Amino acid sequence: MRFEFGGCVVEWRGPAPYYFVPVPEEECEEVRAVAGMASYGWGVVPVEVTLGGVGGVGGLVFETSLFPKDGGYLLPLKSAVRKAQGVAAGDEVRVVMRVRVG
Repeated sequence: MRFEFGGCVVEWRGPAPYYFVPVPEEECEEVRAVAGMASYGWGVVPVEVTLGGVGGVGGLVFETSLFPKDGGYLLPLKSAVRKAQGVAAGDEVRVVMRVRVG
């Protein structure tokens, strides 16, 4: 499954800061439909993400896992990718995301 969406980067301050892009509700519904086949436990869903570029071309590609939160999902942004793209909390970003099944 492939998704393209935008969102505002949010910061969660714990022992170390983490940055996420909330997955829009419409995409969450579709992710939930395949989560049972893709998840490797704890409700996390493995994905491949392209951050930046146009239509997923020219951006930085990385793998991560969606975190379930309040009935939706948060897409974590790896520090190396976020910093390379100059992305900070409050920035609007576009991502292309593919759920990795199997």
